[in-house]
Amino acid sequence: MLPNDPRDIQTRADCERLVRSFYGKAMTDPMIGFLFTDVARLDLEEHVPVITSFWETMLLGTRSYGGGAFAPHVSLHRKAGLRGPHFERWLVLWTGTVDELFMGERAEEAKAHAQRVASAFARRLSTLADDEVVAEEIDGAAGLPVSLAITRHG
Repeated sequence: MLPNDPRDIQTRADCERLVRSFYGKAMTDPMIGFLFTDVARLDLEEHVPVITSFWETMLLGTRSYGGGAFAPHVSLHRKAGLRGPHFERWLVLWTGTVDELFMGERAEEAKAHAQRVASAFARRLSTLADDEVVAEEIDGAAGLPVSLAITRHG
């Protein structure tokens, strides 16, 4: 198979390829890149295995991800005021990356799940009161459950 042949997401390596390609775009994006580089100060080599595990769990059912996806976004929101357009841009980049690299049922699931996550995070962050944000940051730091659980649909 040629490296650029479109195919469905089948392995952890596929998930990692998708994640790395996405972050290559997102970190240099004029609208949201600063969130990764300046606000979160993302260490890509540390972050990629974690996010790869998230997507591997969502798409392949491996249950390799055990973290809370919402708490880090609460922290970013406190620092930079995440808004709907940030999530919309993230979704455009994610969807475009999926479409460039893959096609098939899991690729469609990756886009649909990203849409659900982006909508839920944007909605939840827009309704958080300051005292809730602080409480969620503390809970997330202590490893306690936060308000958005990871579930696999389908």
